[in-house]
Amino acid sequence: MGRETILFTSKETRTRGEVARFLSDLAQRVEAGQVVLRQGSDKVVLNLSEQVVLQLKSEDEEKSRKGTQHSLKIEVKWYDAPEGARGGVELG
Repeated sequence: MGRETILFTSKETRTRGEVARFLSDLAQRVEAGQVVLRQGSDKVVLNLSEQVVLQLKSEDEEKSRKGTQHSLKIEVKWYDAPEGARGGVELG
């Protein structure tokens, strides 16, 4: 199994409207192919390939004090294209 390196992490409380606006802005940047994440002096530039994998997951977790915690997880994965990649094989 490969080694995982965390490049950026963030967790904060926002209103639904603020989250919706953030996700809308994020969607535009994903479509453009580059996402820049900034928090304080931390900055990560993500260059997305044309083909990405979108993974959605919804969970309920029982918490002893607060009741049921609901979550919606959105994950986008991609690989860097190797230099000189030509795509799939074709008959010529």
